Amino acid sequence: QKITGVVLPYLTVSDLEKMGIELLGDRLQIWHSIRKLWQFPGKVFNDPIHGHVELHPLLIKIIDTPQFQRLRNIKQLGGAYFVYPGASHNRFEHSIGVAHLAGELVKALSTRQPELKITARDILCVQIAGLCHDLGHGPFSHLFDKIFIPKAQPTKTWKHENASIAMFDYLVKSNNLERAMQQYGLVLAEDEYFIKEMIAGPLETNEAQSWPYKGRPEDKSFLYEIVANKRNGVDVDKFDYIARDCHHLGIKNNFDHRRFIMFARVCKVDKRKQICTRDKEEDNMYEMFHTRMRLHKSAYQHKVNKIIETMIAEAFLKADKHIQIEGSEGKMFTLSTAIDDMEAYTKLTDHVFEQILNASSSELQEAREILSKIVSRNLYKFQDEIEKPEHHNFLVWKEQLVRDLPKDFEAQDIIMDYGKKDKNPIDYIRFYSKDFPEKAFKMKVSKFRPTRFSEQSIRFYCKKTDDSTLEADMKSFDTWRKSKELSKLSG
Repeated sequence: QKITGVVLPYLTVSDLEKMGIELLGDRLQIWHSIRKLWQFPGKVFNDPIHGHVELHPLLIKIIDTPQFQRLRNIKQLGGAYFVYPGASHNRFEHSIGVAHLAGELVKALSTRQPELKITARDILCVQIAGLCHDLGHGPFSHLFDKIFIPKAQPTKTWKHENASIAMFDYLVKSNNLERAMQQYGLVLAEDEYFIKEMIAGPLETNEAQSWPYKGRPEDKSFLYEIVANKRNGVDVDKFDYIARDCHHLGIKNNFDHRRFIMFARVCKVDKRKQICTRDKEEDNMYEMFHTRMRLHKSAYQHKVNKIIETMIAEAFLKADKHIQIEGSEGKMFTLSTAIDDMEAYTKLTDHVFEQILNASSSELQEAREILSKIVSRNLYKFQDEIEKPEHHNFLVWKEQLVRDLPKDFEAQDIIMDYGKKDKNPIDYIRFYSKDFPEKAFKMKVSKFRPTRFSEQSIRFYCKKTDDSTLEADMKSFDTWRKSKELSKLSG
C-alpha cells in the first residue's frame, strides 16, 4: 500500500481490513504494533505528586514558551498562601500534572478497550488540552476572574476558560508551533478545535444538533470527559488539584485517583459513550467530592483567605486605571482590559501585587495602603456569619445592608457544596459490575450517605480595625441581625 512515515500511526483497524487482513485479532495486533513503533522520546519531570512524569516532545515545546512559563508566577490558590505557608504552588506544576493524568487515563482506556479506536492523535490532543486548560488564569487565579473582573467590568461575561482558548491560539501562532504540530501528526484545523472544545466546552451552540461538538464525532464523546467533565465533574483536573492542594495545605486526601484510572471503562449510556467506574468504587468517588468540599471549607473559603482576597481585589480596583500594560501594536491596556489582548495578558501575573506595593506614584497610594495592610497583617475583621435564608436575592440584601449597616461592613455570599449544588453528585456517575462490564447503571443511595449536599451563608467583615469602631459596629450588626430574625451559624 506504500504507507510510510507520519501516516503510519493514523492507520485504523478499518484501513487494515480494506488492505485484506480479514481476522480482527490480526488487525488489532498489527495496529498495536504500529502504534508502539511510533513512540517519541519525551522529557521527564520529577513531580512531588505524581513522581517521574514523561511528557511528549510537542508538550515540551508548548511548555517552553513565554505564555506557558507565565503560569510559574500565578498562585494556584490565590490569597491562601497568606494563610497556609505551604500553599506556594502555582498553575505551572498543576498544568503539567493534569497533562500527565490526561495521558494516563486516555492511554488506559485505549489499552483496556481497543475497540474504542483511540488514535495517537486523540491521545496527544487530550494531553495538550490538559496542559493548556489553565492558560487563561489571571493574577491570584480565581480572585481575578471571580472577584476582580466582575467588579471592574460588571457588564462583561468573562471566564478564564475563554482566555485559555485565546491564549492557546496566541501561544501557537506567536511561537510558530503549527509546523511542529503537523510534524507530530496533528491535523491543525480539526485538532486545534478539538483541544479548545475540551478546555471550554462547545464553542458554538446549535439547538438543532443533538451533538454540540465538532472536533470529534459523537462516537468519541467520552474523550470530552477526561480534562473538564461537564456531565459529572469527575475529571483529571480535579484529580490533580485535590491531590496537589491537599499536599501543600497539609490536609489529608482520602481520594485515590489511581484507582479510578485503573477501573475506568467506557460504557454506552443513553446511546452515548461515557466514562464509568466499578461499582465497588462508590466509596472512593464519595471521598473525591467530600475532599473537595473540605478543601473549600478549610482553605478556598477560609474566613481569613476570603478577607485577604477581598482586600487584594479592592487594591486592584483602585489601581486598575493606573497600571499600564503594553499589548499588540503598541496599544496600552489596564489591569481589567488586558484580558482583551493576549500579548498584554501574557505580562500580567501575581507580580502586579509587588508592583503596586513598591510603587511611589500618588495615583497608586490608596491601592498601596490596602496591600501594606495585608503584609503587616492589619486585616479586615471577621464579624459574624449567618445562615442564608432560603429564596432570597443576595444582591438585593446587599443593597439593604448598605442602607441599614455602617459603611465599614462588607458582606460575602458563601456557598459550599459537593460539586452539584444541592444534588447528590454520585447520581451523575454511572457504574458497571465485574460480571457485566458493558452494562452501566446508577448506584442506589446508601443510608450511610449524607442527605444534604450544600450549605449557604453570609459572612460579614468590618473594614475598620480599631477596637472602638469594631465594638460599635458589632453592636449595630447584632441589633440588625436580631431585627431580621436571622440565625448565627455558631455561638
